[in-house]
Amino acid sequence: MADPSVRVHIRPLARTDRDVWRQLWRGYLAFYETSLPEEIYASQFERLLGDDPRDLHGMIAELDGKPVGLAHYLFHRHGWKIEDVCYLQDLYAAPDARGHGVGRALIEAVYAAADAMGAPSVYWTTQDFNATARRLYDRIGTLTPFIKYQRPA
Repeated sequence: MADPSVRVHIRPLARTDRDVWRQLWRGYLAFYETSLPEEIYASQFERLLGDDPRDLHGMIAELDGKPVGLAHYLFHRHGWKIEDVCYLQDLYAAPDARGHGVGRALIEAVYAAADAMGAPSVYWTTQDFNATARRLYDRIGTLTPFIKYQRPA
């Protein structure tokens, strides 16, 4: 249950967020047992701040003014819809910020961005072992029966 005395604020990613964003994204990737070379960090950050509509958008969550979470999302075409849909690619709350409504606030901010763009759908994936996040997702989303496959590396 979120602590009502703690204020969560969601804002767009800014150029001045480079170091804190890098730390948060590194925590996200570590949770999924992934590490990336430095050039991916640099490229991703520039894309998040770019103006190419194909690129991801970034948000930062703050608890009482301290950056504690992030979300990356993008809009893309869908073969079954006229409008673009929204894919929430990355969502992360620092461990010490969990339980304060950070994840919910980030998802609701992505929902609002999708509404503003006229995107009728927001979707995301997670790993089956991510039980803590899935408890939130079960409350604010709908679990689908789809199973993801990908081309082998």
